[in-house]
Amino acid sequence: MFTKHDMSRNACQLFGGQAKCGYDWWWHSFTGIHAETGEERPFFVEYFLCNPASGGEEPIFGQLPQNKESGKKPSYFMVKAGAWGKNGRQLHRFFGWKDTKLDWGAPFKVGAEDCFATENEIRGSVRISEAEAQTHPEWMCDAGSIAWNLEVEKLIPFNVGYGAGTLFRKLQLFEMFWHAEGMKSAYRGEVIWEGERYLVTPETCYGYQDKNWGKDFTTPWVWLSSNHLTSEITGEKLKNSVFNIGGGKPKIGPIALNRKLLSAFCYEGKEYEFNFSKFWTFTRTKFDCHETETEIVWQVEQCTWRNRMVTEVTCQKKDMLLINYEAPNGTRRHTRLWNGGNGVGMVSLYGDGKLIDRIHAENIGCEYGEYDAIQAYQSKSSR
Repeated sequence: MFTKHDMSRNACQLFGGQAKCGYDWWWHSFTGIHAETGEERPFFVEYFLCNPASGGEEPIFGQLPQNKESGKKPSYFMVKAGAWGKNGRQLHRFFGWKDTKLDWGAPFKVGAEDCFATENEIRGSVRISEAEAQTHPEWMCDAGSIAWNLEVEKLIPFNVGYGAGTLFRKLQLFEMFWHAEGMKSAYRGEVIWEGERYLVTPETCYGYQDKNWGKDFTTPWVWLSSNHLTSEITGEKLKNSVFNIGGGKPKIGPIALNRKLLSAFCYEGKEYEFNFSKFWTFTRTKFDCHETETEIVWQVEQCTWRNRMVTEVTCQKKDMLLINYEAPNGTRRHTRLWNGGNGVGMVSLYGDGKLIDRIHAENIGCEYGEYDAIQAYQSKSSR
């Protein structure tokens, strides 16, 4: 059963070697409604730890020229927050370890100043001026302001099983781990975005929470998830359903498993999982992700002995962000990592060779980045 909560996986995992060269983050995404106009806007908030055992009292930025030259690795607690859609942007706030408080057990707690996260609450603020954004390219962010104060209830998890199990975590075998404690989450509270108030409610937030940790980032990097789902057959809203797809090219030590995805669909309480680490299910995956002039396109097909899921998603580039991270070693290979919260698409779900449902999906959280594909696209665009 993948719908088994496990707060031990949602706790901080940066022990041993990953404390010196590793990252760990808690990602939250949800939709808010403008308090006056009723306009929808999707938001994201992330709490990101990088190399806690390699730093000092103040943040160390890997993109500073002097740090690149000396090979000094980044080390900080970063709070990333922002919005997708028209005039969307990402805002970063950094803290050194003297200002950061971290509880390593479960349930976790992490925070600095007014920024705070635990299993059932997130709050904080980020404000970056135009001058600061231009003067500090090492911050890798835009200018703007956001504040949030939200309660979180994690309704349905995606527990990926052995890939993030106790043994694999202790041995730190994977380059990048994944756990979604709240692939369907209910958020309640408010966001102040550029001085405008947005209300966030369980009924309309279409919330999501997961975490990644490890030593580096995968390529290709794929993520798709939504719980704003409607049956094309009955026309009914699927209120107890959510799907989640993630992965790309997992690495176990030096061994790369090419083009592998982990997927789960909780369809009105019934579980359908497509997980390559559960070899006895004989999971097969085919996927294609690419960008056109105006949009990003995902096509994923996964099968087991009994079940099949076909997912087709698009998201307009104008509604997305090129999301910024630096790896724990200080490099920035992912310079074209598309990230959005306004994807739309269709999921066809089959069991024992028969169509169970065709599901229209909205408010899809989505991500795609690939080093080789970036080079190919840039080469094509320059012709």
